[in-house]
Amino acid sequence: MSNGVTGCSGVPQACAYELVEDPFIDGAYCYAIRESRIFGNRNIPRRGKVRDIYDLGPELLIYHTDRISSFDVVLRDLVPYKGVYLALLSSYWFRLSRDVFPNHLIEQVNERTLRVVKARRIDIEWVVRGYLYGSAWRAYRAGVKEISGIRLPNGLQLAEELPEPILTPTTKSEVGHDEEISKDEALRRGIVTRDEWVELEEASIKLYEFYRREAKSRGIIVADVKLEFGRHDGGLIQIDEPATHDSARLWLEKYYAPGRLQEAYCLDKEFLRACLTAMGYNGEGEPPRLTREIIKQIALRVKGAYEVLTGIRSPQNLTLLSVEEVLGGTH
Repeated sequence: MSNGVTGCSGVPQACAYELVEDPFIDGAYCYAIRESRIFGNRNIPRRGKVRDIYDLGPELLIYHTDRISSFDVVLRDLVPYKGVYLALLSSYWFRLSRDVFPNHLIEQVNERTLRVVKARRIDIEWVVRGYLYGSAWRAYRAGVKEISGIRLPNGLQLAEELPEPILTPTTKSEVGHDEEISKDEALRRGIVTRDEWVELEEASIKLYEFYRREAKSRGIIVADVKLEFGRHDGGLIQIDEPATHDSARLWLEKYYAPGRLQEAYCLDKEFLRACLTAMGYNGEGEPPRLTREIIKQIALRVKGAYEVLTGIRSPQNLTLLSVEEVLGGTH
């Protein structure tokens, strides 16, 4: 393998791992990866909430672990295979969307690792919303009818499709919560130039519409997505990750109905957040341990997002338990 990468697939010595119950095979066990050690002590990665990032000079290696976070907290429990399906879906989207906007992918090294060009990250998360949900719904319900300069009509319901996608950029923070940032504030602080803002605003909408169109053909609604960009070789490119379980709200069309919460059967990490909330956790203190059934349902959603979006599986063949079923033991 190039760059001296051994990875952790089948090589537990290159990782910190745990032997856990396999979420897909009853009675079987598998490795769940907590962190990678691809180069030993020769190159210690920067560890994010989920991914380990190795600096190779002009390039980066992005290794996807089985860690999972919620409320900006990395949980103690691991979700087996999560990193595999995040890496596979990221690689799929990056290859498919190159003609929409350039991105940092060079190649997929193994089932968990992407090799990418190293860009200078722009410290803004570009959140594109196609449906009224999350913080946008909370603001609308409180009487705010204009979001990021877009006037919304009266009478919209929770989870209703918006008349047009809305861009709500936020600051990119390593610690604490991200905060919304306007074009004027971004220019004043020198985060981007005026031309860069215009280009990235257009790129964000184009990428979202691309994801939404492709996903709809597979029976999935991309309700919103978080995007990141960087500067490279005199231009701008997409970095970080595309529309995955961790970075987008993904709703199965067969369960979708406006006017109600969508977490019960979603294919994104909001399912975990809803479970934790129902268990009485809101980000303060030590998070509770996850039951085997919760871990299994998260794994099914990460795997399902990849398989349905890439056409491997029909959404009609994806059987999920709701938050209530998992926590109430009615399964």
